[in-house]
Amino acid sequence: MSGAGMTTATTKAGGGRVVVVGSINVDLFARVARHPLPGETVLGGDGSTRPGGKGANQAVAAALAGAAVVMVGCVGDDAQAEVGVSLLRRAGVDLTRVREVAGSPTGLALITVSDAGENSIIVISGANAKVGHDDVADLDLTADDVVVVQGEIPVDVVDATVAGARRAGARVVVNLAPVVDLDPATLRAADPLVVNEHEALAAARTLGAVADGPDGPDGPDAAAPVDTAAAARLAEDLVAVGVASVVITLGGAGAVVAAPDTLSFTCDGEKVDVVDTTGAGDCFVGTLAAELAAGGDLRSSAERGNTAGAKAVQGRGAQESYDWEEKP
Repeated sequence: MSGAGMTTATTKAGGGRVVVVGSINVDLFARVARHPLPGETVLGGDGSTRPGGKGANQAVAAALAGAAVVMVGCVGDDAQAEVGVSLLRRAGVDLTRVREVAGSPTGLALITVSDAGENSIIVISGANAKVGHDDVADLDLTADDVVVVQGEIPVDVVDATVAGARRAGARVVVNLAPVVDLDPATLRAADPLVVNEHEALAAARTLGAVADGPDGPDGPDAAAPVDTAAAARLAEDLVAVGVASVVITLGGAGAVVAAPDTLSFTCDGEKVDVVDTTGAGDCFVGTLAAELAAGGDLRSSAERGNTAGAKAVQGRGAQESYDWEEKP
């Protein structure tokens, strides 16, 4: 899109940039008492549109956590594009690498949120599917930068981004959400790989890790939630097959972290009133990346991400629920 009104990120003292390569969406929200069963119609409320997309959410969270952030992605040439980038701009994210795609709609996410605060999401890629290799070429990365990727843009572009980041010596954060068929080398380059328990099991299958559970990663219970101890063993299994480090988020139970030559540890969950879980995982990832870029270690970064995610679930929406207290 046009460079008019865009901001340019500069490295802040004591750290590098966070460069987020990913999706920019507009979220269409519906509030429901409970999620409908197959074939069932339920009445809902809200109907508001708000900025979203996993990449944009993570970029906003990183900027609010104090990082200099560059967003790389695509929007359509429609009126929704401005909605999609509005809070990125307000947060001070560099948008000069956001490209407007002629004839394509901005990405859309249809989100239903139940009274229990749980959500279900359908993503329509739109312009996000147009993010290409040229968009991630010449990012001018340094060893101080942290590059963040997810699964809502073409898989080959994610793989190319991570390969380029590794050549530049930048640190890579891979959020395997949604689960897509990334190159195993991309998963192993993650430092950390940030996943929930279901995504962790999918990564284990891809890399041939043996999950320490009732039936292993390919058994009939492979999609079942795991407890903290089982998640820690799974994180260690992923590290054992070559992943640089692993963070498994467990919602209200917190997160577990594993890295080579380090005992896995747990970030305890925080007891909060859950209003809406939309974007909370992205808030975790973006905040973690900002702390890493500032020179934090994996423990402090995961703990800060955990606190930010717990705050996010107490508000409605994704980016709006993040910590804007220091922003105008």
